[in-house]
Amino acid sequence: MPDTTDSQDPVSASPAARRPRIGLLLGILLACWLVSFAANAVHAAWLLPPVVLLGTASLLRSGRSLLDRVVLALALLAGLTGAVGLLFTVWPWGLHPVPVTGLALTILTLAAVLSRRTPRLPRPGWSDLVSLAAAALAAGYLATPYLRASGFGQRLNLAMVGEDNGRHPALFDVIGRLGGYLFLDPDTAREHIFSGLVHYPQGWHLTTALLDGFLRSAGDPPTGARLMDHYVLWCLATFGLLLLALIWAAQHVAGPLHPLRRLVLVVAVTALVLGTELPRLLVAGYPSETFGLSLAAILVALVARPLHRLREQLILVGALLIGIGFSYYLFLFPTGAMVFCWLIADRRRLRTRTGTVAIVGVLTAVLAPLVALIGVLVAGQSEALAAPGGTPPVETYNTILGLGAVVVAAVLVRSNLGESTWRRFLVVLTVALLFSASMAAVNLANGTQPAYYFGKTAHLVILVLIVGAAALARLLPVPPAQSTETEPRRRPITGALPAVATAALVTLAVLAGTGLVGWTGGFFHRNGGNGTWAKDWAGRDVRAITRPASVTNVAYRAYPAIPGTVTLVVDKQGLHGYRESIFLSAMQGTSGQTEPGIYFQIYDEPARTAEILRRVPRPLRLIVADPAAQQAIDGALTADPALREGLAVVPLKPATPR
Repeated sequence: MPDTTDSQDPVSASPAARRPRIGLLLGILLACWLVSFAANAVHAAWLLPPVVLLGTASLLRSGRSLLDRVVLALALLAGLTGAVGLLFTVWPWGLHPVPVTGLALTILTLAAVLSRRTPRLPRPGWSDLVSLAAAALAAGYLATPYLRASGFGQRLNLAMVGEDNGRHPALFDVIGRLGGYLFLDPDTAREHIFSGLVHYPQGWHLTTALLDGFLRSAGDPPTGARLMDHYVLWCLATFGLLLLALIWAAQHVAGPLHPLRRLVLVVAVTALVLGTELPRLLVAGYPSETFGLSLAAILVALVARPLHRLREQLILVGALLIGIGFSYYLFLFPTGAMVFCWLIADRRRLRTRTGTVAIVGVLTAVLAPLVALIGVLVAGQSEALAAPGGTPPVETYNTILGLGAVVVAAVLVRSNLGESTWRRFLVVLTVALLFSASMAAVNLANGTQPAYYFGKTAHLVILVLIVGAAALARLLPVPPAQSTETEPRRRPITGALPAVATAALVTLAVLAGTGLVGWTGGFFHRNGGNGTWAKDWAGRDVRAITRPASVTNVAYRAYPAIPGTVTLVVDKQGLHGYRESIFLSAMQGTSGQTEPGIYFQIYDEPARTAEILRRVPRPLRLIVADPAAQQAIDGALTADPALREGLAVVPLKPATPR
């Protein structure tokens, strides 16, 4: 099915496209490595990832605009990085920027030679700039609390809103220090990190640790406060990627659009992302899910409106499935089903590329489910599907039902439903809904309400519906192209006025309906209040530092890690001590040693402190954050004086950092 965003220019065998001589080729390959060495030597390695990205985009031929090429190149690199990370883990250089860039540029050079493609890129257009600006502004809006924070204590307080922000930095840190995936050497990994994370999907962590090495030009890995700051930076960048992926996906699915419709669509997609619960991914600390959803958004677009160039379509779909499998394999099941439906629908077309189908199919079938199989068969992660907790379902149901009704109604309009793209979109939406319903059924079968992982699957449904907003944009009126004999001649401004007024009213309605403007939280507001996740987060008072954040910050500065000694925080409330210890051990790089004192099923004091004293190996240092915690320690030691051996108790008086 031809994609109207694709370039239809054939790849000619002009003299410029002929293969270079062997001497020139060797010179280019040598330059690939010399550029990598030179950039790293002058501490400019951060320039190398954009070079690789643009180099990849310049060899693609799908897509007419620069944004098309860049997004497709991002999808290809993000997906393949997960698989190539296996190589990075076992070769002797780890994630060092020089060999990684040298390898990438070498592959790009050989690909250009073998395909006889001359690197070229489309000129940037206004739609590219608008799309990038919308994603950047929305990401910047969500970054405002961190930008307003006046010190690390306030930034740490923001990060501690999400408990998972205490675990992901540790995984990001250890992968960067060890130079690869942890599940390939689990025994060594358990010495450095909580064992529950050894087999966790690590595609996002490896990708960001790799990019962080370019940012530092292979300098010393960040620790402590710098580690948390780098982690937050990559979380914000990942949410920006999700915004860009959704903005591009909606435009790709829509096909050719009048500039007025395109502008309204970009605004609508951005508003829907900010107005629904998707910003919760950033607030609660779900970067792996955010990364997986970004890849899923691009995959949804390619399944609904396949690329004209079948080989590039196959390679991109395979790379995206691999990337999803390595980063957040929960989404591998529905996206795999979507791809299977596409393969059936385009089976006649695929017969013309049986070799490519076979190669990509085998590699994808081997690599995409690899992490899922390890997690399920080795780590028993399937038991987590019934985990309770999560966002109250009412909020999720309102979003799916309200947005879904509008999008489906727009798709069923004759002008849309007559195109195969929108029939394919309905199949994609059906797959996402069935998967979410299946997860709800798993929760109900286990005697709990639809909860944590149901919320994750609901995020995928919301993502598909946001992409489907393109169906609404296609229904907007546009200014007449020119006057005709049957239509009276109008001035350009007069003729365009009705369409522009309609677009303005629709845009205002979207902004009000999503809660970005006005005094209400819009239709998708949080169940517990009148605001949206984005509004509540951006308007947060950064000076109101919570007790756990204050205790953690003071403990980090007052008591550096001691090699060989387990350091934990005990507080008046067991949950406070639990969170404080998680974040402190992440910043000190000791989450492997502190695991016995953090992860067990007792949260009430003084029982939790007594259990810590019994189960944690010595030497042990306890940072006492409250007199009640000291009383719990004294009571446990009085009951069992043998627990005093190898124990050091240090006091801490929390103070709000400035």
